Amino acid sequence: GRPFFLYLAHMHVHLPHYAPERFLRESRNGRYGAAVACIDWATGAILFELRRLGLDERTLVVFTSDNGSRCGGGGGSNGILRGTKGTTWEGGLRVPCIMRWPGKIPAGAVCRELATAMDFYPTFAALGRAPLPQDRVIDGKDLWSLISSEQPSVRSPHEVFFYYVRNRLEAVRDRRFKLHVYKGDKPVQELYDLESDPGETTNVFDAYPDVVRELTGRLQECREDIGDELTGTVGRNARPIGRVDHPDTLTHYDPRHPYMMALYDLKDRG
Repeated sequence: GRPFFLYLAHMHVHLPHYAPERFLRESRNGRYGAAVACIDWATGAILFELRRLGLDERTLVVFTSDNGSRCGGGGGSNGILRGTKGTTWEGGLRVPCIMRWPGKIPAGAVCRELATAMDFYPTFAALGRAPLPQDRVIDGKDLWSLISSEQPSVRSPHEVFFYYVRNRLEAVRDRRFKLHVYKGDKPVQELYDLESDPGETTNVFDAYPDVVRELTGRLQECREDIGDELTGTVGRNARPIGRVDHPDTLTHYDPRHPYMMALYDLKDRG
């Protein structure tokens, strides 16, 4: 068959929460729980269809999210992780990622290495033997060796990860430590050991001066590269975000429909 790519972005756990009646009846966590159950059902339906079409062993399935829960009174939770959607705490940006490809990805394997959604693009391109553009910077990395291996010695191609809020650089982490230098407009000095303290509860800034020095240097390198509004730094390689001109939308918006999507999506699409 012809190669295909499907990107399915559910709105179910985004506001407004909605779900079919049968999921609402069974939920122990109101509309939010029903929405989560609906996503679970929809994922199962996709996997069933892949098996029915004989595509199961030729298809990589990735299940992930774009950000942490907003929490509040909506029913969501980030567990032990501090912070919510829109923050640079782990609760805002650390998300689940489950991959499935029978015969290619070891069943039950767990990877704790650094990875981002930006890595999907070069990874998928490599799997499809598609060349990457050479006229622009590609921030992601090919993760296939990480995904397909059961060897703990295989490391992420990322040494560090930078935490931005829009164009404001607030934090950086390596495999173990995370350094916060701003919260909003306020400078801070906070270092957390994410291996022993993923909830970012205990500030160890004073205990690891060498780590602070190393990560501070990494922050400055990032500022000089792509910029930082908080320090007024204009990066030498600052570039616009990627956009698709005149995208085709496959969803018809009806403001009167009870399953209307979030209003900002309607506004964005016109």
